[in-house]
Amino acid sequence: MPIRQLEPAVINRIAAGEVVERPASVVKELVENAIDAGARRIEVLTDGGGRRLIRVADDGSGMSADDLALAVERHATSKLPDDDLLAIRTLGFRGEALPSIGAVARLAITTRQAGAPHAWAITVDAGEKSELRPAALDSGTRVEVRDLFYATPARLKFLKTDRSEGAAIRETVRRLAMSRPDVAFTLAGEERAPVTWAAALPGAPGRLARLGDILGADFAANAIEIAGGRNGLALEGYAALPTLSRANALGQYLFVNGRPVRDKLLLGAVRAAYADYLGRDRQPILALFIELDPREVDVNVHPAKTEVRFRDGGLVRALIVRALQEALTREGRRSASTGGTATVAALRPGVAPRQGWDWRASPARPVFPVAGATALAGFREAAQAAFAAGEPAADTRAEAAAALELIDRPLGAARAQLHETYIVAQTRDGIVIVDQHAAHERLVYERLKTAIDKSGVARQILLIPEVVELDEADVERLVARADELARYGLVLEGFGPGAVAVRETPGLLGEIDAGALVHDLAEHMAEWDEALPLERRLLHVAATMACHGSVRAGRRLKPEEMNALLREMEATPNSGQCNHGRPTYVELKLGDIERLFGRK
Repeated sequence: MPIRQLEPAVINRIAAGEVVERPASVVKELVENAIDAGARRIEVLTDGGGRRLIRVADDGSGMSADDLALAVERHATSKLPDDDLLAIRTLGFRGEALPSIGAVARLAITTRQAGAPHAWAITVDAGEKSELRPAALDSGTRVEVRDLFYATPARLKFLKTDRSEGAAIRETVRRLAMSRPDVAFTLAGEERAPVTWAAALPGAPGRLARLGDILGADFAANAIEIAGGRNGLALEGYAALPTLSRANALGQYLFVNGRPVRDKLLLGAVRAAYADYLGRDRQPILALFIELDPREVDVNVHPAKTEVRFRDGGLVRALIVRALQEALTREGRRSASTGGTATVAALRPGVAPRQGWDWRASPARPVFPVAGATALAGFREAAQAAFAAGEPAADTRAEAAAALELIDRPLGAARAQLHETYIVAQTRDGIVIVDQHAAHERLVYERLKTAIDKSGVARQILLIPEVVELDEADVERLVARADELARYGLVLEGFGPGAVAVRETPGLLGEIDAGALVHDLAEHMAEWDEALPLERRLLHVAATMACHGSVRAGRRLKPEEMNALLREMEATPNSGQCNHGRPTYVELKLGDIERLFGRK
């Protein structure tokens, strides 16, 4: 078959296949154009998930008649003044968006420059351009796209429902709104209630305000500021505390020179920074903004410009990891405020008592013990009349006077242990409930890391080596990493094809079930990627050991042990959450408790 030159209309539709993937792609290109035009207010209206109508209006600089005629031609742009593709300082630059959209839909553009006597308009219908004509418009530019993909019906079959396409548009506008808090955005359409994000003040407070508007009040209340820089690279943003996390990575928003991206290098750096704080099934919530010389990053490696390539990727990764870890360490004693809020909501009565209700007729009425009744099994003294169902597993009332001075400490003074699992402490303005296992797990983990950094983990030799039977594949994995495990004080060796012999255990863990620890380690190693860095693998080992070496739920603690645990939590970094990202304590303020009982 002979080679022939494609028709311009076909070329435009092929280009549209790369640039215009779905309605959200059109919204992205048009909003980016508005931002590049200096807009301070952008309105987006859609209908039918964007396939029937997309309208983007802005108050930017607008275009002259000559510029408008060129704007719908292929590879015509105002954003490369010197044709230098290594110094791109705008969101758009290739000049493909408008002609590609016009090739597959009905495109109408109306624009007016400041000081111009009137606006100008042009239409493009499936690649057919109209003549310029005068039009009415106050200022800026209004772009309408109707019947998207009507000129390429096959593409319509690949679109999802109106609701799904509308959700994709909303997510696109959200990302762009995060990148420019100084610009006001309005998003409306039949698929959603109109939402407006007002322009925010410049600087970090304005950025946090915009992120709070988009990501929710919980994020704003639990966000920690991220800042760092080196060698011409600057990093700013906000990240949520580890105790406020998600099951997927959709809450991670990354920007490079104001451009929203989904880059594997950046996502990997975020995951590495949170390796100490979150379990494998949880993902952090954050918004990070990277600024660097445009010559140090290539934004033209992906048709949709969602991926970038850095000249020095290692520098970018190191900066992200360091900045996040420093911020998390600085705020490590904080626990997400959502814990207390959720607790109050769970405790709040849902139904008011009936008028004339008599507690004596209730099946849940208190049962008063008869005189001389013995204490309930497992408790030290007889229950009080109003709490016959049970009492604290441990009680510090005898030491109340001595603990008065501890009330002003951040985690207060221990007052009781409930269900041999939770420590209740009193602070000056509320109460704190501590999960003793989660808290001690974090403390042991930090001790292990500190010991490794200083002199190594002390070992205790088992009088009789413990033989643990495993699958042959698990034995091979453990023996192959015996040197790594020895760094954390666990010394083992192969004991035949289906077993290992544990000879030494970490001294920090005390008496532990070595067999259960080895089984857990074997399960975790089976999921490791061989490319996983050694540091990450060692952190997994330390986290598993810390879990086995910590105070278990169900262990009764003495008052001095409870207070000692609280004081060590106050002095230990990252004690606000355990190694899996769960909160170690929940704080309830007196005001919340008083509202529960109608006192406020």
